[in-house]
Amino acid sequence: MKKVLLSGIQPTGRPHIGNYFGAMKQWVDLQTSQPDTEKFFMIADYHALNFIQNNEELKQNILDVVLDYLAIGLDPKQSAIFKQSDVSAHTELAWIFDTITTMPYLMRAHAFKDAEVKNKEIGVGTFNYPMLMSADILLYDTTVVPVGQDQKQHIEYARDTAEKFNRIFGETFVLPEALIMKEVAVVPGTDGQKMSKSYGNTIPLFATDEEIRKAVMSIVTDSSGSIPKNVYEIHKLFRSTTELDVLYKEKSGKYKDLKDALIADISAFIKPLRERREEFAKNKDAVLAILKAGGEKAKAKAQAKIEVVREKIGVRLY
Repeated sequence: MKKVLLSGIQPTGRPHIGNYFGAMKQWVDLQTSQPDTEKFFMIADYHALNFIQNNEELKQNILDVVLDYLAIGLDPKQSAIFKQSDVSAHTELAWIFDTITTMPYLMRAHAFKDAEVKNKEIGVGTFNYPMLMSADILLYDTTVVPVGQDQKQHIEYARDTAEKFNRIFGETFVLPEALIMKEVAVVPGTDGQKMSKSYGNTIPLFATDEEIRKAVMSIVTDSSGSIPKNVYEIHKLFRSTTELDVLYKEKSGKYKDLKDALIADISAFIKPLRERREEFAKNKDAVLAILKAGGEKAKAKAQAKIEVVREKIGVRLY
């Protein structure tokens, strides 16, 4: 069976370096290292409706994600870049999965448990999003899903759902595998916690030099040691530990100098990405054409699969 790779992100705001090193960098690397693998990179706009319910904001966010994808090096000649809402089979399959899924099973999901602990009002979209995500993955006979460590449960849900459907209706779905780069599975934020927009501890992936400086200078440091751990952990993303060990020994206790070095390294890394993104943004029509073409490719593959599913469950009569 031909390998199929699928991954994606929600259009809910600016990506940060945690998104890049935790998952997006893998996408670009795999695009080169696995030329014979079929690749799909999705913009999960229906998932985003759980968080954004504003027409103009969502439209702009979707366009921004396409620009982000192109800027980091995803090539539409090698990979299908598409938005979830262009393929109606996603929501159709999610409903079919809902009918074989129990509420206690969905109550194990991290997002549900987190909302419950925080006593938040929980929407149906938040509750059953694992089924939509399972549909996202299984529709394409996906064999590998490159994700961050925090997304591993989603792949487990997809595998469980595939196994249950296969058991009830007969062999239909491939069981996907998660691909996690252990050394960057969880990227630390400026406060030492996992980098996350919800924590407000991010360094934007396409940040300006001023934004980079402000973020790095806000990194929490421990005055009890000669090496600022949080600075070092982020710095490891941009330089080898061999180089850093020499630098941090020379600058022992000089936190500002070490932060300045980190600022310089992050700025040098981000500048070409930011400039590339700005170039793509000059031609909106070309960017939208790439998105539309990717949607047609994804739709063709998903439609073939949903026809098989309809036959298996017994609703296809003609």
